[in-house]
Amino acid sequence: MGLQFTKGHGTGNDFVLLLDKVGQLDLSEAEIRKICNRNFGIGADGLIIARPTKGSEVASLLTEEPAAQWFMDYRNQDGTKAEMCGNGIRVFARYLLENQLISFESGSTLPIATRAGIKDLTQTATGFAVDLGAWKISEEEVLVRSYGLKVARPGLHVNLGNPHVVVALADLQELEQLDLNRTPELEPAQPAGANVEFVVPSEPLIDQGVASLTMRVHERGVGETLSCGTGVAAAAIAIRHWAGGIQNNWRVLVPGGELAVKMFAAEDGEHVAISGNAELTFTGTWEN
Repeated sequence: MGLQFTKGHGTGNDFVLLLDKVGQLDLSEAEIRKICNRNFGIGADGLIIARPTKGSEVASLLTEEPAAQWFMDYRNQDGTKAEMCGNGIRVFARYLLENQLISFESGSTLPIATRAGIKDLTQTATGFAVDLGAWKISEEEVLVRSYGLKVARPGLHVNLGNPHVVVALADLQELEQLDLNRTPELEPAQPAGANVEFVVPSEPLIDQGVASLTMRVHERGVGETLSCGTGVAAAAIAIRHWAGGIQNNWRVLVPGGELAVKMFAAEDGEHVAISGNAELTFTGTWEN
C-alpha cells in the first residue's frame, strides 16, 4: 500500500509530510533519501512525519506541556534525524491545521513537540510565527573554508537547539560567488556537523527601525537550500552580537524570499522568534 504524502514549503525550503497516527511508520535512511531525491523521488530538502507525541521518543515533553499532542519527527534529506527546522515547523502547523488534526483559534498558541523541546506557534497574516526559544553563543572561534572564498573566514557558533556557524562576508558579490554545492569545511570540525550561514549586512544596517541582512546557507545533511528558518535566526543573532546588540527586529532575505526575526525577553532569558509563509503545494501517493 502506498504512502499518502503532502508536499509543502516555507520560503522555498521544501518538505514531504507524512501522517503516522499510530506511531508505527518506520522508514530507513535509505528510503528517506530516495523519497527526497529530486531526480528519482518526490524531491525535498527534508521529510516530516506527523506523530502523536504520546508514545514517541519525545513523550516526556508532555509533562512539560500536555497540549503538545503532535511531534514533528524531522529528517534531513540524507535520512538523518534533526532536532528542529524553523521553516519545517511552520509548514507542519499548516499541515495539521488543513488536515483538521488540530483546532487553532486566532490569537491562540499551538505547542509542538520537537527533539529540541516544545516550540510555540501563533498565526500571522501571511503564515506562522514560531518562538525558537533561547540560544547559546560559543566564543570558540570556528574557521570556515568554502569554495569561492579565497581565504578561510572566522565563524560564530550559535546553537538554537540545532548547531549553526555564521560567517560575515564583505559584500553581495562575494556572497554570490560561493559554491555551496560543496560542503564548507569547519576547523575545528563540529562533532554533530553544523548549518553554515554566509551573511552580508545591509547598508545602512537599520532602516525605519528594522535591521536587515542577506543570507545563503548550506544545511547539514542537505546542501544549499533556498532558506533555513533557524539559520535566519542564527544569522540575525550573530550580526546583532557583532554589532553590540543594537537591534531586536530583523528582516532576512534568502533566495526563497523573506523572513522576519524578533528577539524578546522571556522568563528563562532572551528568546528569538521567526515568522514567514507556510504553504502546502500538492498531495500524492508514493508507491516505490
